Amino acid sequence: MKTIFEALKWASSYLTEAGREENAAELLLLYDTGMDRSKLLASLQEQIGEDELYRFERHVDMHKEGVPVQYIIGREFFYGREFIVNDDVLIPRPETEEVVYHLLEKYRSVFSEGEQLDVVDVGTGSGAIAVTLALEIKNFSVSAIDISKEALDVASANAEKLGAEVHFLQGDLLEPFIKAGKKADIIVSNPPYISEEEMADLSEIVRFHEPLHALTDGGNGLKFYKRFMEAIPLVMKNTALVVFEIGWKQGAAVKELILHAFKGAEVEVLKDINGKDRTICAVIHKNK
Repeated sequence: MKTIFEALKWASSYLTEAGREENAAELLLLYDTGMDRSKLLASLQEQIGEDELYRFERHVDMHKEGVPVQYIIGREFFYGREFIVNDDVLIPRPETEEVVYHLLEKYRSVFSEGEQLDVVDVGTGSGAIAVTLALEIKNFSVSAIDISKEALDVASANAEKLGAEVHFLQGDLLEPFIKAGKKADIIVSNPPYISEEEMADLSEIVRFHEPLHALTDGGNGLKFYKRFMEAIPLVMKNTALVVFEIGWKQGAAVKELILHAFKGAEVEVLKDINGKDRTICAVIHKNK
């Protein structure tokens, strides 16, 4: 039998040698033992149970083979909340938290305090953006669209788990909104923006395990932004705040698409914590 310390040390070395992050070992051990971190650290010299060790070794092997830790443990944190994730959805990332932060900062300068606003999150995936917005701002009426039924099942489970009121719709881009005659004050999306060329640079963990259709458009990464330019006029109210997550090389191109489609739009390209272009915020007025 191994102690918890020995199991952790073995897994950390094993994963490091395989080019994985060694802290994955601790995350998996916390999951397989059901302990919190303080309990784990206090129990390092205790023996790990046979069943727990078997599960842990199997999960360590899965991660060594490239399965993301988040898919193994079935969760990831986003904006301080724990979200359910599986391989039907992208794993929420810190860069997307920054997109939400910028949206929340910007909307206050565009709309009146306490105004009831209709918000739509397009390509919601796990529901991280939609659920977060619904919980952060009580006067947001949030809808979320995804083409994938499986993704919507995950997003719905997250809304229920976290107590968020979100209306989910299945369909391509903004089509469900257009067909229903719905209008939005705020449109937000983290669309598939990784170009086919850049896909080769992604880690194999992302490339081979996260849903491909949610990562890339199979072309230059701009396909969905171009389609938004045609769809937004059909769903926006007189004034709309449009917020996109973008690839780090796409700031100028997406800004140009918006300015070409909407004369007089106020467009900002905002950088992420690593100093790379990551968020586009655009204020669009219908009468301009």
